Amino acid sequence: MKQDILRTCIDPSGVFICALHQPTYKVINLRQTVTSAVLGHDSDGNTIDNKANFPHGNIFINNIGKVWEIPNAFPFWGATYILYEQAEQFSKSPKQFRFTRGNEEPVKSSPLLKDLLNGCLKGADEKIYSLKDLPRTVLLSLAQTSKDQELLKAIAHLACRFELDSNQEPVGIKYENDEQNRPKPVLLDQELFEVVGNNMACPDKYKLAMLLIPGIQGNSPIVGEYAFEPRTHIWEYLRTGSYIPWGHYASNMAHDCVRYRAKELLPEDVTGLRHLYYQRVYTQMALNLNIVKGIFSENFNTLSVSELESLRRSVVKEVTNRSKKGEDLPYTATLWGWNYGFDFSPSGYRLHASHQQIHQQFALIPPNVKSADMEVAGSKSIPTYAVGDQVTLFAALYKKSYGQPFFRTYLRAIHSNKRLDGKEDLASSLIVYEDKDVMVHIPKAQRSQGEVQIMTTCPVGNVLEADTEVRNSLDHCIKLVIRTLDRLGAQMVTAYEISKRFNNPDKDQRLFYCFLPRLPGSPGAFSERQERWITGHYPEDYAKAFREAMKSVESD
Repeated sequence: MKQDILRTCIDPSGVFICALHQPTYKVINLRQTVTSAVLGHDSDGNTIDNKANFPHGNIFINNIGKVWEIPNAFPFWGATYILYEQAEQFSKSPKQFRFTRGNEEPVKSSPLLKDLLNGCLKGADEKIYSLKDLPRTVLLSLAQTSKDQELLKAIAHLACRFELDSNQEPVGIKYENDEQNRPKPVLLDQELFEVVGNNMACPDKYKLAMLLIPGIQGNSPIVGEYAFEPRTHIWEYLRTGSYIPWGHYASNMAHDCVRYRAKELLPEDVTGLRHLYYQRVYTQMALNLNIVKGIFSENFNTLSVSELESLRRSVVKEVTNRSKKGEDLPYTATLWGWNYGFDFSPSGYRLHASHQQIHQQFALIPPNVKSADMEVAGSKSIPTYAVGDQVTLFAALYKKSYGQPFFRTYLRAIHSNKRLDGKEDLASSLIVYEDKDVMVHIPKAQRSQGEVQIMTTCPVGNVLEADTEVRNSLDHCIKLVIRTLDRLGAQMVTAYEISKRFNNPDKDQRLFYCFLPRLPGSPGAFSERQERWITGHYPEDYAKAFREAMKSVESD
């Protein structure tokens, strides 16, 4: 994005500028193996399997999942994405709009609770109660908070219909046909199903049958794989039809490598999750730049570390050459994020979205998209949204205003930090970890009462510019930060990357990652919506606590 362009939907002529993504792209299939599985059977006894999740060869996406992109009138508020097909269906009957309420369980008395209030578990009519007699709000609460495996198993049977083996253990889920005659799992309570399946105390066999076996959550193709014997195995899924229309990927721990807590993470797990991210960025760029002969083949497998670095260098060289010539690039930015943790309130509000807790999502972002209104003068296309663009714009304004590069100045401020209270006998450093390429620090102005950031100290502004050593440092820091947050008690953490565009020549802008814990007492209200963040501690004291917790993590 050019620094002098304000990204807004308000055209100077006084009309709105909106754009429509009609995604057509190729995806290199880097998966090494196939894990065939029977997911269940329908009412006629037909087998439902996961063949669709393991396609042979590379994937071609042609105009699947159109998405409107609308820049906000105010650039600092990002962009809005409207799913085209859903919006078209909704427009046929707009009066159907209602805000989804929380729990809409009918107002009725519970005989079980009534008898409990009277001091007995068996009513006057000798009725024998069962778990299903509990109010749904209580079931949701138990599904979210209970650690009793037998209780969670019983709740799972209230949420869906399982297929069982001779030992009465689940091996799959029963299926039925939907209105379009397509097989779908028989879920008796969708929300209860998700909550109990995401409870880390739920027995693994139930987790497998409900969430983890490839294909049980849909037919998204698996296009990448990372395996490090004997304990690490990760799948990379392609999510077609996503709000990210140009290729939305998710790396999930595989069914034979269950991870629900940060403390369970191995160094190889984080390496694998990130390897799939780097690999997808580099290979898709190489494919679209036409610089690697034979890469788009039928038998392309996971790249080694040396192959990954060689490919990165080739991509960087071509990107540099094209940028100098003013030529367009197929993609110019990356998107990476991680919602760690899951919570669902009995009132029906999803407080944090995740699947299997340990996963990461990523995508490549094209430079622009065609405007939907060709009557607007000069609006053949608009720049796509990437959060790093706001940093780019600010850094340019900072340098113009003060004559100093922002990030080098920022790093000097971090290293020379002094406490607000002026107490020299207390800790003053904001840095909790540092090597020659990367720093983990506590922001002076904190968000979320516990924010942590990872930032490159060397001149690296995106993952294309990150060589093997920098990538290794980033991966190590990500593992340290998420495990330390877990050690300090964080159960839900939102993490995301902020980076510059590939064709941005500024050597000052740094690549950095924000980790924001969600706290039980402040899930977010009008103050946070206005970007007003209230804390009750000095950042230096939090940094000291974080350093101490990190020491215990490193010694594990």
